Amino acid sequence: MAANMYRVGDYVYFENSSSNPYMIRRIEELNKTANGNVEAKVVCLFRRRDISGNLNTLADSNAREFEEESKQPTLAEPQKHQLKHRELFLSRQFESLPATHIRGKCNVTLLNETDVLAGYLDKEDCFFYSLVFDPVQKTLLADQGEIRVGSKYQAEIPDKLAEVESDTRVQEKLETKVWDPDNQLKDPQIDQFLVVARAVGTFARALDCSSSIRQPSLHMSAAAASRDITLFHAMDTLQKNDYDLAKAMSTLVPQGGPVLCRDEMEEWSASEAMLFEEALEKYGKDFNDIRQDFLPWKSLASVVQFYYMWKTTDRYIQQKRLKAAEADSKLKQVYIPTYTKPNPNQIMVPGSKPGMNGAAGFQKGLSCEGCHTAQSPQWYAWGPSNMQCRLCASCWIYWKKYGGLKTPTQLEGAARAGSESGPRGHMTRQEVQGLSPFTRNEGRAKLLAKNRQTFILQTTKLTRIARRVCEDILQPRRAARRPYASINANAVKAECIIRLPKATKTPVKSKVIPRPSLAAIVKDLAISAPLKLKASRGPSTPINRNQASQPRVGQSLLGKRGFESASGAPFPANGRPYTSGMRTTSQSVIKRQKVSQGEAPNPVVFVATKDTRALRKHLTQSEMRRAARKPHLLVRIKLPPPPRSLAMPLIPSSTSEPIVLED
Repeated sequence: MAANMYRVGDYVYFENSSSNPYMIRRIEELNKTANGNVEAKVVCLFRRRDISGNLNTLADSNAREFEEESKQPTLAEPQKHQLKHRELFLSRQFESLPATHIRGKCNVTLLNETDVLAGYLDKEDCFFYSLVFDPVQKTLLADQGEIRVGSKYQAEIPDKLAEVESDTRVQEKLETKVWDPDNQLKDPQIDQFLVVARAVGTFARALDCSSSIRQPSLHMSAAAASRDITLFHAMDTLQKNDYDLAKAMSTLVPQGGPVLCRDEMEEWSASEAMLFEEALEKYGKDFNDIRQDFLPWKSLASVVQFYYMWKTTDRYIQQKRLKAAEADSKLKQVYIPTYTKPNPNQIMVPGSKPGMNGAAGFQKGLSCEGCHTAQSPQWYAWGPSNMQCRLCASCWIYWKKYGGLKTPTQLEGAARAGSESGPRGHMTRQEVQGLSPFTRNEGRAKLLAKNRQTFILQTTKLTRIARRVCEDILQPRRAARRPYASINANAVKAECIIRLPKATKTPVKSKVIPRPSLAAIVKDLAISAPLKLKASRGPSTPINRNQASQPRVGQSLLGKRGFESASGAPFPANGRPYTSGMRTTSQSVIKRQKVSQGEAPNPVVFVATKDTRALRKHLTQSEMRRAARKPHLLVRIKLPPPPRSLAMPLIPSSTSEPIVLED
């Protein structure tokens, strides 16, 4: 009953996905919604897998500094790997989550110099944090609430002086005396002087213009003059004048006018006080963040002094009462029953319903990706579905709570990507082969250096042996038909290690095929090669740059014909005959146009002529778009009628009439 009762301030596990690890949150409030459900306002804590690689590097350097300063014992590599799963990063990000998604409690503490890191590994559901993560700015900062415990924070107490020994230290250098209780004044005289100091302070506020605006009435001015700052100034004045009342009176009212003493409560404006209350509601008593985000023009000492003076006002009492009333109306605790529904990632067992996310259909003989065991009462699908990776029951609980595997593995990064984003989690076969333990480092470097079109796989002896020993799991014929499907190399490796000692010791018989000599191969090629007739040289035609950059189809090594010479007549790539306004590359081209070989994979290039460009002008904009979307359709162009030629009168060659020229 107590384990399922969750209260404000508890650190709990939240589940947002069946395949992702739990989220760790701290409950700040428990609110009941209008439909009767309970929502929890929580503070977000992040794991190492939730932050970027640069911030992980920064966290590693901070961890090394902590280990050196606190002189931590040396840990093994598996312990260092598991210790990273116990580190969290606090944040000031709040969110509201349904209380029904709570899956249990955990313990989160601030890392201290006196703590032993190995002790966190011995406790279940125990985490620590030392840095604060800002999800908006993407930064990691040290927590300001560090408890200063350790040898370097302890005071050095000197030895006790003997009874006859005198103190040789200079008291003036050690401390400053601000009040002498053994003075010649009596208590009534001191009280009278304090009353005079308050009266002088009230009169000084009446003369000050800014104070008269803030305290327009006499009662407000008298109340402001009765604050501690006035009393401190009066007692300091008595100490400086050796408790002489006459000298102290003249010091209170110099020749320039009465002295006005104001504290932080009086110096701050109403708008600044409102900003402070808003910042206090957001950050609490984190005065560094309050000053940095809300009041950068104030000093840290001024903010701290104003806080403690603000706590003495009625405003603080009113807010305290309002918060107490809100707390009474909110839930103090909530009971969440244990979550017993089956996980969709459970792999199908005989007699049960198939799971989701590709849980059904797993190959037999696969081992756990975390501990490499082959026996477990329950198996869970882990990572991308096409990888066919699985975890045992113990490693699955570890994965859900701590966000990683017990032992470091290369496929953990792929599974992490698959849990964060679905489409990007499916890796290509090249990427999986790059992560394969059967591939050597130099082969992997060559693979990464190549592009996606050309790559090389360099297999080792263990890979070739595993292909023969684990042929039933690998299924080479099926893999050859489906080269895009990924192969679980870790499962093949684990099974190969189990079967290899039991494999037969007899060598595999291989059929040796005799190879002919080089002279015989050349002779066979000469006999089978077809005879080529020499083509008659015609008149030379001008060759442009496009023709020079393209391969000549007629002079192919395999004797293949070009596409345009397949039917005897030149045809373009889309199968339509050339129009009168287009020319092939074999003809002379007036305009030189540079076309790269990658942009024109076929040995056909269309070059627009003047007639073609003239025909384009007769197309409307919609017809141009239609032709671009459907280039296989014929374009019908309505040409305008040609202009009619005017009939010129025939002039006879000779006439009898005179020719008159008018000027």
